[in-house]
Amino acid sequence: MTVQKSGKILAIDDNEDILFSLKLLLKQHVELIHTESDPEMIPKLMKQEEYDVILLDMNFTKDAISGQEGYHWLNKILEIDPRAVVLFITAYGDIEKSVKAIKAGATDFILKPWQNEKLLATISSAIKLRKSKEEVSELKTKQKELNAVLDQPFNDFIGTSPEMQQVFQTITKVSKTDANVLILGENGTGKELVARALHRNSSRKDEVFVSVDLGSINENLFESELFGHVKGAFTDARADRPGRFEIASGGTLFLDEIGNLSLPMQAKLLTVLERREVIRVGSNKPIPIDIRLICATNMPLKQMASEEKYRQDLLYRINTVEIDLPPLRERYEDIPLLANHFLEIYSKKYKKRISPLSKACINKLYDYGWPGNVRELQHQMERAVIMADDKNLEPSDFQISMERSQQDDVEFDSYNLEEVEKNIIQKVLKTNKGNISKAAGELGLTRTSLYRRLEKYGL
Repeated sequence: MTVQKSGKILAIDDNEDILFSLKLLLKQHVELIHTESDPEMIPKLMKQEEYDVILLDMNFTKDAISGQEGYHWLNKILEIDPRAVVLFITAYGDIEKSVKAIKAGATDFILKPWQNEKLLATISSAIKLRKSKEEVSELKTKQKELNAVLDQPFNDFIGTSPEMQQVFQTITKVSKTDANVLILGENGTGKELVARALHRNSSRKDEVFVSVDLGSINENLFESELFGHVKGAFTDARADRPGRFEIASGGTLFLDEIGNLSLPMQAKLLTVLERREVIRVGSNKPIPIDIRLICATNMPLKQMASEEKYRQDLLYRINTVEIDLPPLRERYEDIPLLANHFLEIYSKKYKKRISPLSKACINKLYDYGWPGNVRELQHQMERAVIMADDKNLEPSDFQISMERSQQDDVEFDSYNLEEVEKNIIQKVLKTNKGNISKAAGELGLTRTSLYRRLEKYGL
């Protein structure tokens, strides 16, 4: 067997003949081989070089057969570098010592005299293990850095309005459980942000979060994408492949646009959720799954269920708890907070010093209907920052049409926002002769939101 010339090796043994043999053999196969007879030099050598594999003699001069000195230096090595890959070498190996060495943190155990082919194979595997440990460590570091950003209270998902405070309270209560959650809301309201907040605050936060846009999956590939397939299951199935359910097992599975599923696809999904197992396409072997399920849609599933366009049993299965995200037009008091939040983010991103928004800018943002919700506001703020020539943004920097036209020249005794809202609600209710549904539609509110405001203002 030949080993590619890669990897840095440190060999420590009190027998100079052993070290010479190792160096002669390994220099043909590895990038670097250092040998040392004095174990006291280990800390210094490890400080000077980062080794992929350390070959460590189990017995030095103090003790001929017990291996205690080797265990001592193994602990020292792992204190210096917890990711170190250590191979014990000894002439007095037995099963008991092997098990003890591996329990103590060694990767493997080599007996003297060794077979060259076996030694090279063991070192090759050890080098690969070291590379894997480094990759995992790097990924964990990046994940921690990412989580440090994401774990700010709900991150970009912010707001002080009563509607958003209710959403935050629900997330806090529900996230600690494994209850299935259905998130409802228009496009751009932040449904995936809610799903991620639920995951980050759950007991599964250290496990994977898998997001699937069901609206983008072709019906022919639905089972393969979600449940996986085995090699040869269909023309392009060149290898076994796990589906999203398997990948998410242990963590959270977020199914976005769940209202877009056809009835046959709904039936297949329901079967998996009921049985808590998947069967890969082309196989008959069930695979258990353990997921926290979160779904989202902008479609009226209850209405669709009453019209038999959506399975009632599936709807029951996915919405143990329902979170209804309000559109931005229903929480306009959050507009300044969100706008300045995005302003700060994009000022840093594009290295510009831009002052907080003026009252004139805020008023222009208030006057717009925001059909694209928070996502549209975010894009508007990014564009304004990119195009800004000055540290102060002007109303003209926002390329939005004045959707909320002044159809009625309503005059107010006060420009206090709560008084303005109360007066408008009273006017619209009067115009619609007290019809809540019509008034809510004209105001761009849901019936629930309008009822909350009626209670708030004592109307």
